[in-house]
Amino acid sequence: MSTLYLVTDGAIAQQAGHTLPYVVEEACRAGVRWVQLREKTLSTRAFIELGVALKRITQDYGANLIINDRVDVALAIDADGVHIGQDDMPYQLVRTLIGPDKLIGLSINSETELQAAANMDVDYLGIATIFPTGTKQDTSSLLGLEGLRALCQQTNRPTYAIGGINAGNIQQIRRAGATGAAVVSAICGHASPYEAARHLSYLIDQMT
Repeated sequence: MSTLYLVTDGAIAQQAGHTLPYVVEEACRAGVRWVQLREKTLSTRAFIELGVALKRITQDYGANLIINDRVDVALAIDADGVHIGQDDMPYQLVRTLIGPDKLIGLSINSETELQAAANMDVDYLGIATIFPTGTKQDTSSLLGLEGLRALCQQTNRPTYAIGGINAGNIQQIRRAGATGAAVVSAICGHASPYEAARHLSYLIDQMT
């Protein structure tokens, strides 16, 4: 299974001439088995409709579909889990709502946040932000590779780095100790999401 994690961005996909279902199917066809639906501007109805379409695709490929933030959407479409940030619904409430068998990912940006998560039964940590990226305007919290390495050394949980990761730097993520890499533009904005995902998977998985 690839350690590549796709995070969606409908606007970036559209600029590249793609629909999100197309991007997700091409990525899954290339071996991606983690997909996070992260769409900040969609209405609840549109979010659910898109989630249903993506769930059909991820199920066909045996991939995990994770919903960003929206526990209600995750419950409505029976997604595989939820990813939450530091300002989203508290972990314990999310766990209570979705039950013990669903996956929960948590965003971490500092040692303080990592320590606070020590007693949380989360399934993986999303560590951000590693490199400057157009999808995240606030760059005041850039960790860099050294920051990523320091956090990875302090946890036994699976860690997925995110932020400005592409074919040119994805292997550095593994060298810094992360389990895998989460990408947005490098797949959603590529002319061929399949070729992009296949190449990124090859680069990161040969480091295992």
